[in-house]
Amino acid sequence: MKEELKKTTMQETGFGYALSVLGGNFRLPILYTLTEYGTVRFNEMRRYISAISSRSLTITLREMEDDGLVVRNEVSHFPLCVEYSLTDYGRTLCKIIDEISEWGDRNKKEKDE
Repeated sequence: MKEELKKTTMQETGFGYALSVLGGNFRLPILYTLTEYGTVRFNEMRRYISAISSRSLTITLREMEDDGLVVRNEVSHFPLCVEYSLTDYGRTLCKIIDEISEWGDRNKKEKDE
């Protein structure tokens, strides 16, 4: 017999919290980029994630900074350069990002065959 839904909402679960941190169109690509490359300049990230506009990247990075996932560092030389990297809290997601990437590699190969 099918188990009945509990009286709590999904937002109250650990899964719901994870979705609130990882949700959004470009959070996972940004996390992947920072997991793979460490510290990344804004313009490099913009070129790497080609589907994102500068405005969307700025907004998403600010949100992720507010959530404690990334740290913004202004490099003090001319022209001004901004770099982003993962915080310790953000690095706790690296294993998950790696597992998603490995899943994609495995299944992409199987689908291509």
